[in-house]
Amino acid sequence: MSVTIALMHADLSPAAISAAAERLGTTIRRTPLEMSLRLSGDLHTPVYLKREDLQMGRSYKVRGAYTLISSLSDADRAHGVACASAGNHAQGVAFACRQLRIKGRVFLPTTTPRQKRDRIQDIGGPWVEQVITGVTFDQSSEAAQRYAAESGANYVPPFDDPRTIVGQGTVAKELLEQAGEKVGTIIVPIGGGGLISGIALWAKHVDPSIRVIGVEPAGAASMQAALRSGGPVALEQVDPFVDGTAVGKVGQYTFEVVRELVDDIVSVPAGAVCTEMLDLYQTEGIIAEPSGALASAAARRYIPGLGRTSKATDAIVCIVSGGNNDVSRYADVLERSLIHEGVRHYFLVTFPQQPGALRHFLDDTLGPDDDIVLFEYTKKTNRETGPALVGIDLAGPEALPALLDRMAASPLAIEKISPDSPVFGFVL
Repeated sequence: MSVTIALMHADLSPAAISAAAERLGTTIRRTPLEMSLRLSGDLHTPVYLKREDLQMGRSYKVRGAYTLISSLSDADRAHGVACASAGNHAQGVAFACRQLRIKGRVFLPTTTPRQKRDRIQDIGGPWVEQVITGVTFDQSSEAAQRYAAESGANYVPPFDDPRTIVGQGTVAKELLEQAGEKVGTIIVPIGGGGLISGIALWAKHVDPSIRVIGVEPAGAASMQAALRSGGPVALEQVDPFVDGTAVGKVGQYTFEVVRELVDDIVSVPAGAVCTEMLDLYQTEGIIAEPSGALASAAARRYIPGLGRTSKATDAIVCIVSGGNNDVSRYADVLERSLIHEGVRHYFLVTFPQQPGALRHFLDDTLGPDDDIVLFEYTKKTNRETGPALVGIDLAGPEALPALLDRMAASPLAIEKISPDSPVFGFVL
């Protein structure tokens, strides 16, 4: 099966991926392909994790960045390079700049975690300068491209360049060489589309029956928007939480490859990503960033018909795309997970300012396994009542109806706060 996308560029081909693998050589790591007993048990079929979180810079991004930068001529190298990134691409560029001794300037959104900024500087050293600008990747990208046009620096796209795409495609070449059994499905996170484009090019070349499924965060489903519109379009709003894939507009090259070769794309809510981040850490010992947990989160719940039958025998591979997660984010990750799983809920409770009101709430409204995790109340001496923001953890989501029934029977005025409410901005 020929999977060269001839309409766009001759270099988007399996042969170009093989050449990229040779160019990368031993400069980068050959990351492990590890079975997940947890996911294999859930899906009743072998599930493997391709551990790109163990790559140089803790992300697959170094593959594409090094492939592109190392292919520049001496004259181009003298002008330096520039890039925009949510963090991981910048680390790949920083690694290439230091290895090849090329000056680079990286443009980062203000939402880039501190941990990623520090890693970029550690990796690039004196060869890299950081510029923090824009709230989203797309705004940072505009600034980087303006700088490149004005200075003569070579802009290094994070996804929409044939050299970047084939570099990322070496992930698929590796994993299919490592797999000791038939791979039926490869599940890949999507931001701008570079990784899934490269993987699809190689996988469909090796075995056209392999399903390649993309996963986007629900708050940044830009590839699905492009497919609906017939071409890349800018999203009106992007949720930056899953920062490695928070891309508002996919590339033209990547769109064309995905449209031709990718079998399906699904969306996963941020809360489910957080649950999977915690399970990866607690069970597999993997510190995944939100984007790194997208593929396995989708495998568990969001891909219809995946595994779960005695006839499901072909292996599933989930790409753990990165592990650059700031440990300070885990409190937020846990909060989002508990809310998504239906275990944590918030209420506005209006208490009469009289003795025993709180005791009534505790004794008659809460169940024996309900736990108060937040109680914010300010007494107003000139009022007869006062509101409190109350957070409650349940033993399980099935306990919510009984709690709501007890609240409805209570003489207190109690309002459940929807996760869509602006009030949630105070707890998330």
